[in-house]
Amino acid sequence: MKVSDYVTEFLLEQKIDKVFSYIGKNAHICDSIDKHEGIENIFTIHEQGAGFAAGAYARVTGKTGVVTVTSGPGAANIITSLADAYFDSIPLLYIVGDVPPSECKGSRSIRQFGFQETDIVKISKEITKYSVHILALEDIRYAFEKAHFLSQHGRKGSVLISLPENLQFRTDFYPENEKSFFDSLEYKQSILKDNILVKNNQIDAVVNLINNASRAVILVGGGVRLSKSTDELDTLLKKSNIPVVYSLMGKDSVSSQYLYNLGFIGNFGTRYANFTVANSDLLIVLGSRLDNLQTGRNIETFAKNAKIVQVDIDKNELGIRVDTDLLIHSDIKHFLEALNKKSITPNIDSWQKKVLEYKANYPSEYALDKSDRVGNQIMLRISEHLTPDDVVCVDVGEHQMLVAQSLKIKERQRVLFSGAFGAMGFALPSAIGAALATAKRAIVISGDGGFQMNIQELEIIKRRNLPIKLFIINNASLHMVKLRQDAYLEGNLVGSQKDYSVPNFKKIAEAYGIKSYEVEKTEDIYKRIEECLENNKPELIDIKISAEMTTVEPRLDFNRPFADMRPYLSRECFKKEMLR
Repeated sequence: MKVSDYVTEFLLEQKIDKVFSYIGKNAHICDSIDKHEGIENIFTIHEQGAGFAAGAYARVTGKTGVVTVTSGPGAANIITSLADAYFDSIPLLYIVGDVPPSECKGSRSIRQFGFQETDIVKISKEITKYSVHILALEDIRYAFEKAHFLSQHGRKGSVLISLPENLQFRTDFYPENEKSFFDSLEYKQSILKDNILVKNNQIDAVVNLINNASRAVILVGGGVRLSKSTDELDTLLKKSNIPVVYSLMGKDSVSSQYLYNLGFIGNFGTRYANFTVANSDLLIVLGSRLDNLQTGRNIETFAKNAKIVQVDIDKNELGIRVDTDLLIHSDIKHFLEALNKKSITPNIDSWQKKVLEYKANYPSEYALDKSDRVGNQIMLRISEHLTPDDVVCVDVGEHQMLVAQSLKIKERQRVLFSGAFGAMGFALPSAIGAALATAKRAIVISGDGGFQMNIQELEIIKRRNLPIKLFIINNASLHMVKLRQDAYLEGNLVGSQKDYSVPNFKKIAEAYGIKSYEVEKTEDIYKRIEECLENNKPELIDIKISAEMTTVEPRLDFNRPFADMRPYLSRECFKKEMLR
């Protein structure tokens, strides 16, 4: 059979029905996909857009997202999305249609031999679980089986296959005669190595800690969603009513309707979430690596009086930054399934009352003087008008923290972030991938800076008439950078306001054929949000708003104690809220 047909049929066997593409030396692969039923190419305007769209497809379906691009600049353009998938543990398979081996420099001491030759395998080694350049027919089956397996097995992540153009059109390929990865010793060793079932004595230890705690908290990280264990978490919460906080990547793993959901923690967390963690006596960390955006720089004040249990599928992430009492190397799903079989009877009635007081006294939608917080209110208003299956795709910047603080998520809704890598330009192409994967509506929440990074992908929304709503929080600046410049660079706003500008987003969207609006007055903003979300037609809303109205507060300043956030409470009030 033809190699490109084999690649297509292999993807179909994995139930993959969308491939995000930019055509070039991968033309044979794109052609085969186009001719097969049940799978289609989604051609983007830029390779980075293809990568982010495929990442969203993977995030909402659980399948491996697939990207195919050409060599040289095409391959180089996927690097940002490749790293994003690797650091956020998203299963993505990149197929690069590469130059033939006869056009590669090999061992020659030259920079380049063939046109658009680039060693993408070497470049991508540090941001993939597996990266391979295929040189012979007999290696194709093994490489594809291994790549897909590794993208999904253990801690998930990105993989890359360089498939030279001269192999793609070969018709003398007989996959049934070639070696299978699943028959190999390498596969068997991988299964044995990663068969990490939680030990009974560890579960008993956790149960004992929970039943003897008076101020228990669960910290939900991205590993809960990646391990497909949101149902198991829900079961645990219903039987225990333990308060929950979450990292950025854990936001959509627990519904805002859960009474004891205390929200987002860390440098830009809610004040009530940080108070909850700071006063806990037991913190159970599920699938979170506890980076400094969660713990703050003053690590000693993070849950300083708590026993800490950390559960993660990647043993290398356990106990790295925070002194931890119990480290459990396990898939989160296995851990929660085992825990839910035990009798859990925490005595936390007074604690539950206290955390609800925190939540009532320090709501994220209002400042200390109860005056309107427009940035947070915009997120709250968007929440109120979302439908049950909406996927919200959020870019990187100040608006991202506003979403983390104030967007209220119901049970089936999803929120997609670029977490560890923090890639601006993430939201628009991600919404395209999410809308195509689910055949449901997607919502973009972006800043003016991030939106310009991949603005060209508006063309796909119009081309395919996708049900995507685009909200731009336009403060005409890179305001989070500005705040740091104010604090540390004497207000020299180079690059954040100085020599920075934004275009007319309304006219640009209209040029792409997308209905668009500009709004500035607060009452008009809220009204337009409501009207926009009443239908599924593609629309762009340019929300022009002053930077002061979108400033993220509360926030944790450098090296301050974990719960002592700006704007600062009176010392009397702060000490009263700290239980010991």
